[in-house]
Formats: sequence, C-alpha cells, structure tokens
Amino acid sequence: MIYTAIVLLPLAGALIAGLFGRIIGDRPSEIITTLFLGIAALLSWIAFVDVGFAHTTQKIQLLRWVTSGELDTAWSIRVDTLTAVMLVVVTTVSSLVHLYSIGYMHEDDSRPRFFAYLSLFTFAMLALVTSDNLLQMFFGWEGVGLASYLLIGFWYKKPEANAAAIKAFVVNRVGDFGFALGIFGLFYVFKSINLDTIFAATEATAGQTFMFAGYEVDILTTLALLLFMGAMGKSAQFLLHTWLPDAMEGPTPVSALIHAATMVTAGVFMVARLSPIFEYAPEALKFVTLIGSITAFFAATVGLVQNDIKRVIAYSTCSQLGYMFVACGVGAYGAGIFHLFTHAFFKALLFLGAGSVIHAMHHEQDMRAMGGLKAKIPLTWGAMLIGTLALTGVGIPHLFGFAGFHSKDAIIEAAYAAHTPSNYAFWLLVIAAFMTSFYSWRLMFMTFHGTTRADHHTYDHAHESPNTMLIPLAVLSLGAVLAGVVFASYFIGHEESAFWGAAIRKGEHNHILHAMHDIPSWVGFAPFLAMLSGFALAYLYYIAVPSLPAATAKAFRPVYLFLLNKWYFDELYNLIFVKPAFALGRLFWKGGDGAIIDGAIDGTAASVGRVTSRIVKLQTGYVYHYAFAMLIGLALLLSYFTYVNGGFVR
Repeated sequence: MIYTAIVLLPLAGALIAGLFGRIIGDRPSEIITTLFLGIAALLSWIAFVDVGFAHTTQKIQLLRWVTSGELDTAWSIRVDTLTAVMLVVVTTVSSLVHLYSIGYMHEDDSRPRFFAYLSLFTFAMLALVTSDNLLQMFFGWEGVGLASYLLIGFWYKKPEANAAAIKAFVVNRVGDFGFALGIFGLFYVFKSINLDTIFAATEATAGQTFMFAGYEVDILTTLALLLFMGAMGKSAQFLLHTWLPDAMEGPTPVSALIHAATMVTAGVFMVARLSPIFEYAPEALKFVTLIGSITAFFAATVGLVQNDIKRVIAYSTCSQLGYMFVACGVGAYGAGIFHLFTHAFFKALLFLGAGSVIHAMHHEQDMRAMGGLKAKIPLTWGAMLIGTLALTGVGIPHLFGFAGFHSKDAIIEAAYAAHTPSNYAFWLLVIAAFMTSFYSWRLMFMTFHGTTRADHHTYDHAHESPNTMLIPLAVLSLGAVLAGVVFASYFIGHEESAFWGAAIRKGEHNHILHAMHDIPSWVGFAPFLAMLSGFALAYLYYIAVPSLPAATAKAFRPVYLFLLNKWYFDELYNLIFVKPAFALGRLFWKGGDGAIIDGAIDGTAASVGRVTSRIVKLQTGYVYHYAFAMLIGLALLLSYFTYVNGGFVR
C-alpha cells in the first residue's frame, strides 16, 4: 500500500489541480499538490529504510496491462534498493520544488496548471523508476518527455520558450528511437520484456549473434548500444546534449526538477537497472565510458564562459551526468548512482538558489549585471556557497568532505582503476573537475562579491526571498553537507555489496571496487588539487585582478568565441539537419502539395468553374430567350437527321 501511494499521490495531485484548479482556486491547488508530494517524500524515506537496508525486492501488481500473443505484461511496482534510492531523490526534490514554487510563482496567473504539470512530471518519473518491465519503463520515459515539453514551454507566449520546448522534444525523439529499437530487440530475442525474465537469460545469450541492419552482430552489444542511445538523449550526453541548456527558458523550479531529480537522471538509472545486460556487453560499456568522459569535459569547457547564471548551472549538470556515465561504463554502478544521489541535493540547491537571486534582481539572469549581492541576500549566498562547496568537491581526503567530494572523487578513482587507453577517462575527469571549480567560483564571485554592476534601482530594491523559498534551500543545504559522509559506506564502501543486493548485478569479471583500493595515493589527491587550482584561478580573475577576464578573452578570441558558441553544435546541426529538413518540407509543400495536388484538384475545379460560369450566364430568366433557344435546337436536329438520311425532306 505504501508503494502504491508513493506513485499515485502525485498523479492525484496533478488531476485535481489540472482538472479542477480553476474551480478550487490557486492556493488550494498549490497546497494540495505540495501536500501530496510531501506525504510521498515521507513515505519514500520510510521505504528507503525498509527496503534499502533490508536488501529485499518487492513487487506489487496493480493490474493486467497488455496481453497480445507472446507479449504479456502487468503494471507492477518493483521496489528494491535502486528503486528506493530513486524514490527518495525524486519525491524529496520534487516536494521541495513544489514548496519553493509557491513563493517563486506567486505572481503567475496559471499556477494550477503549473503545479499540475510539476506533479505529472513527478508521477511519470516514479512510474519509470518503479517499472518491472520495459513497456512500463517506456511509458514513464515518454511521460517525462511530455511533461518536460509542457514545463519548458510553460510561458508559451514567449517564442524562445516554445522553441526550447520543441527542441527538447525533437532531440529526445532521436534518442527514444534507439531506445524503442532496443526494447523491440529484447522482445525479439527473449520473447519477453519483463526484467526478471530478461536478466535470467542474459548470461546464456552472451557472445551470440543475430542479423541487424543487414549485418551479423553481437546481440547484447547491439541492444545495449541502442538502449544507451535513449540514455544519451534523455540525459543530454554529447551529440544529443543541445536541448538541455535551452531548457532554461522554463521557470527556474522546472530547471531544478529536470536537472536534479527527474528527466536527466532517467538515463543513468536505466543503465544501472539494466546492468545485467551491459555487464555482458563490454564494447558497449567502453562506448558509455567514452561518451561520458567527452561529455564531462565538453560541458565544463562551455560552462567556463557562460554569463547566464542558470546556463552555467545547466552545463554543470551536463558535465556531472558525464561523470555518472563514466562510473557505469567502468562497472562502478554504485558510484554512479551515489553521485546521482548527492548531485540531486546540491544541484537542486544551486538552481533554487539561482532562482532566489533572479527573484531578488527582478528577473535579471546575466551575471555581468550582478555583483555585491552578498550583503543584500546573505541567506541565499550561504545556501549557494554550500552548493558550490558540494559541487566542486571540497574536502580533505580520508577526513571530511561535502557531498560531491565523496561521490565525484570515487568516480575519478574508478576511472583510473579501469585503465582506459592512456587513462583518457581519468584525465578528462580531472581536467573537468578543475574547470568545474573555476566556473562555479566564477559564478559565486560575479554574483555575490566585488562591486555591484547592477543599476541602482534594481540593487537598492534587492531583498531576500520569502520563507517558502528559503526553507527548501535550508533542507537542500543539509543534504549537500551530509549526503556524502552519511551514505558513502553503503553506496561505495565496505557495505556496498550487501546494500545493493540484487538491485545492481555485476558479472564475475567486474572487480572495479577492489581495483579502486589499489590505486596510487596521488590519484586520490588529484581531484583535490584540481578543485583548489580552479578556486585559485577564479579568485585571481574575478577578485584579485578583475581586468584579466576581458584581456584573456581578447587575447584568445577564437577560443573564447568557440566556447561561447558551445562548440558551434547548434549552427552545425542547423546546417546539417534543420535547413535540409526545412528545404525538403518546402519542396513537398510547394512542389508536391501546391503544384501537384492542389494543381490537379484545384485546377480541375477551377476549369469546371469557368465553364459553369459561362453556362450560368445563359440563364437569363426570360421565356422568349428559352423559346428561341429551343427553336434553334430543333432546327439543328432537323438539319442533322436530314443530312444523315442523304438529303432534304421532300
């Protein structure tokens, strides 16, 4: 009963606010949806203690769903340690985002619709993480895509919001096509889409081949790559990442929910959930590691030069997701989920903190128009400081550290222990850690320190946010401080195997946790030095010598423009895909629909109309005109018959 309530309470809130919001009003809609999410969060923590530390798997079948031939699926709730962790992440962050939104969205005229969308988003993610079969997972997968479209384009009167929503939807369709093919392939091979049935037969299928796209390929490698294609789109990995920064056009609470707890974490969860498949597809895991490493590095480089406070944090999310996939790629699934867990707290904290800054600055988001805000909004500064300390991984090895210190450093150590070619994964992650520290402290210094660059009216009226926004910041700050140190031993420490149980399955060849204990001591200090170096450089550039950023941008202008324009991926995709698609559309429109279809149908109709209009002109309404016409017709008939009979009438 408790697990059913966790999943269905957000749906109930969405239906009440969505269908009856105009009747019951704004405030009841806010209270009902927030209360339901708060109850779901409380129940999720109870489930986490009950299931997570009991190492059991429970299934609750709600109803028979689809039965057709060999396809037989039920809507079931699968709860194990992995599910329990995700339930805590999704419901905790979502409930705090709901509470925060009461203050942030208080001036909006469509609050019931907004809160209905938020709750729908949460329900779709909960359906995904509790799925016991791939059809149910796909339902939740597409549900979060739909909800993200609705929320990113919530302010639909803004052309930028509509464009961002469409972009997110279309780019995700590319990844979802691969995900759907992977599910079809699994059903073709295993005659089932139920997870336990697939997992039981995976080992026996390892090494077997089948025909795909005209080639004989390894079954599990091909299917794993197709499934990961879906993760690349949903979790905004390199090549399918372009939608994520544009998603900032939605309200700030939406950004927090997407980036911290729901949509982008779905891909990481899926890879961990399907670990029995990936474990027997080593080539696919190498590809996962490669994409994750490139994403972590690429997104960090772009984050260095962004000026929109939300976009800096958005590229940080993209980079941190790369870390999670590297962990999964090298077989350290527990470390990947641990970073997902800690990241949810400090990334939600940073986004909601940014929202508090924007609220104080009357919707200003450009950090170049900020500065000196620490004295105006000290509580927001303190919350974002904690979030920054957690994101950059501040801590002393073997002693104490903020949340990101425990989880991110573990991934970097796993990347070294995996011994990728030339240790590329390790070095890319360390460099990304340095850049993460730089752009995070750059954000803090540009926003809160130094002399203000805001206009006097905006700065003078800047004020702290209401309690409905500050309370979530306080709770998330607590998580950003303690989530790492409290749970490290369970997620990645000496109790890791017992904690995860059968929720994450590793092959006999996977010894990554043992290898992590044999790394050189300098590897453990590398992230710490990267973090410290990034902080020092940011301090030099934005506090000690504020003229350096402009001078550096001028001296290295091509590199600066390359990063500022996000490696020109949008322009490249526009040239390769968008413009040809529009040209093809115009061809079918003007040439096919306009010239051929409309020309054939409308042209024929026009010709008939012209003839008809001329005939209509003969209808004068005068009897003597009609009698005269009849006499002419009679004369013509007599002439015809006389002619065919060979002569005139005698």
